Amino acid sequence: MSKNELERPADADWIPCPMCGVTIAAGSRKCLSCGEILVSDPPKKRRLIGWLPALLLVGIGLILLAMMLPAVRRAGPAARRSQCKNNLKQIALALHNYADTYGALPPAYTVDADGRRLHSWRTLILPYLDQAALYAKIDLSKSWDDPANAEAANTAVAVYYCPSFLGPANHTTYLASAASNGCFHPTQPRPLSEIKDGASESLMVMEVPSERSVRWMSPNDADETLLVSIGPESKTSHLGGSYAALCDGSVHFLSANMSAAQRRALISIAEGDHVGDF
Repeated sequence: MSKNELERPADADWIPCPMCGVTIAAGSRKCLSCGEILVSDPPKKRRLIGWLPALLLVGIGLILLAMMLPAVRRAGPAARRSQCKNNLKQIALALHNYADTYGALPPAYTVDADGRRLHSWRTLILPYLDQAALYAKIDLSKSWDDPANAEAANTAVAVYYCPSFLGPANHTTYLASAASNGCFHPTQPRPLSEIKDGASESLMVMEVPSERSVRWMSPNDADETLLVSIGPESKTSHLGGSYAALCDGSVHFLSANMSAAQRRALISIAEGDHVGDF
């Protein structure tokens, strides 16, 4: 019997040394035969949490989460309204920058030699919304729904999409005021000097009910009938009303209970009427 075997403690578990093969006690940090270090640090003892304390911690976490949910739900609509308002501010600013460049607001839509609608004002102001690359892909000589413009038409543009709107990503509820006496002339540029009723009381772009949404490249907007018809029964993206950008660049929340007379006064740009408080 070898010396190594004679020196074994009777109650030890034995394993071969991975370096030299000599039998050593399990858990040895160093082989006494070859001198190799086998374990650099003693194994750490695991601290086990009993199942009852663990369940208690999980339960407390669930209770705290349940208490937080109402606040999260309240913040959701508020955040979406804030983003919608910001979208319209960016659109209004882009329209004013366009007017600074060309001396007038864009027409509601462009037309070809036969009077057929080609492109919306939303397409024309893309370069002023940091969308120059998308604008460069569009063939303005062909209609918005021509196959040549399919890629752009199917592209979602975040600034044209209210986060509370549940429709397709390439649709928009932001329509220009294209009434006969409104801010946007159907086919001609509109100099800002023609807005006589005051820029702070003249409607530029309005958020319409979800069922009246259009594809953002579509050359379709809101006439007086649509704008006046918005009321308490309308399926607006926000509870109680809609956002609107005025000709001075400001954005206001218009109550669904706003009277038809006030809406007409807000639509007109040169009739000498006064909107009043809204």
